Amino acid sequence: MDFIFIQFLNGLSSASSLFLVASGLSIIFGVTRITNFAHGAFYMMGAYVAYTLTESWMGALGFWGGLIAAAVAVAILGALIEIVLLRRIYNSPELFQLLATFGVTLVIQDLVIQIWGVDDLLGRRAPGMKGAVEIFGQAFPTYELMLIVLGPLCLGALWLLFNKTRWGVLVRAATQDRMMVSALGVNQAWLFTGVFTLGVFLAALGGAVQIPRDAVHNAMDLQIIVEAFVVVVIGGFGNVLGAFLASFIIAELNAFGILLFPKISMILMFLVMAVVLVIRPYGLLGKAEAHPRTALGSVIRPWAPLSKLGKNWVLALGLALVFLPMFAGDFLLNVSTEILIFALFAASLHLMMGVGGMVSFGHAAYFGLGAYGTALLVKFLGLSMGATMVLAPFLAVAGAIIFGWFCVRLSGVYLAMLTLAFAQISWSVIFQWDDVTGGDNGLLGIWPDAWAADQTSFYYVTLAIVGISVYAIRRIVFSPFGYTLRGCRDSLLRADAIGIDRLRIQWFGFVLAGSFAGVGGVLFAYLKGSVFPDYISIPLSVDGLVMVLLGGIQTVAGPIVGAGVFKALSTFIISHTEFWKIILGSFIIVLVVAFPQGIVGFFLEHFSKKKDSIEEGKS
Repeated sequence: MDFIFIQFLNGLSSASSLFLVASGLSIIFGVTRITNFAHGAFYMMGAYVAYTLTESWMGALGFWGGLIAAAVAVAILGALIEIVLLRRIYNSPELFQLLATFGVTLVIQDLVIQIWGVDDLLGRRAPGMKGAVEIFGQAFPTYELMLIVLGPLCLGALWLLFNKTRWGVLVRAATQDRMMVSALGVNQAWLFTGVFTLGVFLAALGGAVQIPRDAVHNAMDLQIIVEAFVVVVIGGFGNVLGAFLASFIIAELNAFGILLFPKISMILMFLVMAVVLVIRPYGLLGKAEAHPRTALGSVIRPWAPLSKLGKNWVLALGLALVFLPMFAGDFLLNVSTEILIFALFAASLHLMMGVGGMVSFGHAAYFGLGAYGTALLVKFLGLSMGATMVLAPFLAVAGAIIFGWFCVRLSGVYLAMLTLAFAQISWSVIFQWDDVTGGDNGLLGIWPDAWAADQTSFYYVTLAIVGISVYAIRRIVFSPFGYTLRGCRDSLLRADAIGIDRLRIQWFGFVLAGSFAGVGGVLFAYLKGSVFPDYISIPLSVDGLVMVLLGGIQTVAGPIVGAGVFKALSTFIISHTEFWKIILGSFIIVLVVAFPQGIVGFFLEHFSKKKDSIEEGKS
């Protein structure tokens, strides 16, 4: 019993730390609707800056003064980022904002390594709190007791701020209805800046208070951001009390999960999130957005089949790809094969997001299931490459059918987070089922049959399968089903009014997208000759989002171009400089701000304007 109570207290201290970060993320999204992927980076910066201020000559501020000063410094940085970058994209779909903050995360990750190095840093103990107190005969650290108190104090301070000040009332109003606040003449720009600064301050403070209890390292951002998103989704976006309640649930689940459910402890919080979203689509205390934004993927100029010029470009690209092996070496062919595979992966994600309007943070699940389906069929049944390519994608199809049935009942960020939950559940099963999947060691020796074993032959196999798949996706987009799917994306009310079974249509679109991703996973398994849990991880899903948005969500060809540019650029930068994250992150930021319509969208818009001006000149 004593041990259980101490474990409960450990959960409470973790809940307070998690609440600091999650409350900031919830406040930012509730008002600005920014899906701030960089929130974890600000948490990490808070820890690093706090370490420097408490260890260096600036220790004159004192330990506690150093923690507060670190949070303030990072908050000022956050305010500058909001003013310079985020103000320009507030009216964009949330995924463009996610992409911009992802670019910020890459830049901060590299800057942290360049300034503080790659080694873990151990902060000093908090003055006056180096010992422990005895509770039921068990020693419990004094600092952990302080953290337990800090969470409720922070909740109380936020309650007073939002309920007893004019600024807080405006923030609450903006959380419920931004258009109404704007109509009342409130300066939204500075309101958003204030909210973003407060959110970053809380994240940085959450990182700063970690230095006496945990090592400071450059992977802190990714560790905390997923948990923070889960907490915010469970509690309800924009609801601080919901974030506090969800932080308690998740922290205690983590504290006792490893004891009670060791086999599934890694996915307990995702299971809870999935159950909550299925029962309460807007979280425990959340509410639906008063004025939903424009559907992702909707366009001013309707999509149209390829023009004669477009067909010529496609023909030229096809011929170039066919004749590429005559001039390219094995390395270039290997890279080109990988680009083709990820072009299919991005096209399948675009089918879900751009055509279906269903944002996915876990599309790598179906890519990874296709890859593991291949490995299992080869390892345990000894099937040939041809048979495997036919059968392996059905594992991805099965996953898409099951997960999609639940996901299509949600929308927006909640749908995206549920896809993330199912992806993480799949990853955990693969990671922990050592006897079948090999766990972290993966499965090796997944090579093509002799007729496709050399680089050139496998390149042509990949080119043929990817070409057929991309053509099929395009045919789907311009089929009656594709138009129906786009109708559901653009207006659910109109779709329901004319008798369209939205759930069935979107579910089928979800399954189609997962199927094509599974085909890409099959090819990738044979390309690499092995499969690992990384093939189903969050970073791969984020890469897919980047590819789609770089090319342009508002164009059918955009994801293919985005995949080519992203993979080629990342391969080149990584092989030529150690600062690749700064360069790639800066490139992403510039692209989002200067060309929010993506690479293909920008050129199509530029070409259309030029064509219109020529026609006007002739008339």
